[in-house]
Amino acid sequence: MADSIDSLNTATWSPELRAEMTAMTSTQRAAVLMILLGEDAASDIIKYLNPKEVQALGAAMVEAADLSQNAVNIVLDQFVEGLKKQTSLSLGGPEYVEKVLRRALGDDKANSVMNRINPGQGTKGLEILSWMDARSIAEMIHQEHPQVIAIILSLLESEVAAEVMVYLPLELRAEVIQRVASLDSVQPSAMAELEAIMKMQFSKNSSAKSSSFGGVKAAAEIMNMSKTDVESSVMTELETIDPELMQKIQDSMFTFENLVSVDNKGIQTIMRNVEPDLLMKALKAASEEVNARFLDNMSERARGMFKDEMETLPPMRMSDVEEAQKLIMRKARKLADAGDLMLGGADFV
Repeated sequence: MADSIDSLNTATWSPELRAEMTAMTSTQRAAVLMILLGEDAASDIIKYLNPKEVQALGAAMVEAADLSQNAVNIVLDQFVEGLKKQTSLSLGGPEYVEKVLRRALGDDKANSVMNRINPGQGTKGLEILSWMDARSIAEMIHQEHPQVIAIILSLLESEVAAEVMVYLPLELRAEVIQRVASLDSVQPSAMAELEAIMKMQFSKNSSAKSSSFGGVKAAAEIMNMSKTDVESSVMTELETIDPELMQKIQDSMFTFENLVSVDNKGIQTIMRNVEPDLLMKALKAASEEVNARFLDNMSERARGMFKDEMETLPPMRMSDVEEAQKLIMRKARKLADAGDLMLGGADFV
C-alpha cells in the first residue's frame, strides 16, 4: 500500500484529507472496497472470512459512511495501482481448491472430497465452534471433563472464550483456567477423540505433529477479555488451587496500568477509538503516570476541557471504573491484533 501512496500526487492533499488518510486503517480501506464492489460481490468475499474478520470488516463498513468522497476516491486509486503491480494470480493449492469445492458442492460434500484428496487437511469439525455464540458453546461443553473444556477454550478467540466462561458453572471456572494455563501440546489422537465428542468427522493423520496451544499466555488473554467480576472470582479461587500459576497468569495479563508503556502514537490511536466519557471513567482511578500518558497526548485546549469535564463526573463505584478500564483494554487488544498499535514490550505482543 505504501508504494501505491507514493505513486499518487499527495502534494495536492489538504491537511484534513492527509489526516484522514493517515488515520485510516487497512480494515477501513478494505471496507471501502467492499462497499464499492456491491452487495453480490461483497457477500461472496465475506463467505471466506473468519468470524473475527467478518465482525471487524462489518463494523468498518458501517463507519465508512463518515469518510469523505476524496478519501474514498484515493482508496480506490491505491487499489487500482496495487493491482497493476501484481505479476501473478497465485492460483491453485489446497486452500484455493477447497474454496472452489465449497462453492460448487457445499460444505459437507466439499469436506468429503477434500478428505479423500488430502487426508487430514479438510476443515476440522471444531472450527464450527468459531461461528457459534458463547452461550451455545457453553451449553454444549459444560458437562464435559474440565480438560476437554480447557482445550476447546484454547481453540477459540480469547474474547469468545471469555464469554463462554460467563456461562460455565462457577465451580468449573478456576479449574478450567488452571488447565488452559498448563496446556502445552495435544497429540493428534487426543484431538481425534475431542472431535468425536463434538460429534464431528475428523480424519486422522498419523504423521501429524502435536497441536500446540494453550499455556499461561492463552489463559491471561482469556482473563484480559473477561468481565471484572468473573476475572476476580476466577483469580481468587485459582490462588487457593495453585498460587504460583495464578501469579504467572497475573504477570502475563496486560492491564490498564500497563498502558504507561505504550508509545505516543499508540495512545493517540486508542483515544481516537474510545469515547471520551469512557476514558474519563477509566482514568478516575488510574495512576498519575497513566493519566499523564493520555493528557500529554492532547492539545492544551483539549486537555483543559477534558480535565474540567472529568472533575464534574459524579462519584462512581470502583467496579464501574474497572469495567471502563477493561472495555478500553478490549478495544486496545483488537487494535493491536489489527496491527494498528503495539501493546507494550515483547511480553504483551
